[in-house]
Amino acid sequence: MSEDEYDYLFKIVIIGDSGVGKSNLLSRFTNDEFNLESKSTIGVEFATKNIKIKNHTIKAQIWDTSGQERYRAITGAYYRGAVGALLVYDITRQSSFQNIEHWLKELRDHADPNIALMLVGNKSDLEETSRAVSTEEAKEYAADSKMLFFETSALDSTNVSQAFYTAFEEIYNTVPKSVTQDGNVGVNGPAQNTIKLKPPTSGFQDEGQADRGGQAKAGGGCC
Repeated sequence: MSEDEYDYLFKIVIIGDSGVGKSNLLSRFTNDEFNLESKSTIGVEFATKNIKIKNHTIKAQIWDTSGQERYRAITGAYYRGAVGALLVYDITRQSSFQNIEHWLKELRDHADPNIALMLVGNKSDLEETSRAVSTEEAKEYAADSKMLFFETSALDSTNVSQAFYTAFEEIYNTVPKSVTQDGNVGVNGPAQNTIKLKPPTSGFQDEGQADRGGQAKAGGGCC
């Protein structure tokens, strides 16, 4: 199945403070790339990747925006249609973890109330030297806030694919689906997609194709 053929389109957003590694998580998952010299995102960029969940092909559309204060005015359009969100903090920066509460409020203000949520502690490769947020503290917070939880490293790819796949599986299992009058399967919810089903296959797996788009990056600090 080509990149243009899919059963469902699921949009998720990646949010969190500037410099926590959102853009590198995106590029690691979609293109298996990591850029040590990546810059803070200005505006919005997105990438897509086809994955398999059960007998369906999902087009994963992942949006990344800057965590810097002056760009938060774009949030209304950014969240529109999202059925999932990854809230990312840096395990070496306590402030980025504390600010997750702000990002949760952003979601409550702008996104669908039934959006699937995942808390992601990035930069686990710095565990031995620089950890500032304990796994136990983050797990407890995620459980209290009804979020899934993963610790990842975009640098060495630890848990990156697992986190994204788990998020999309959660969305797949919870977003209501319906059969339309023309026999197509639709998604009832924020995405409002109706895509004709293709012949079924089993399991879920990486389709090995990714497209990337959006605005250019500029500024400083790894993101």
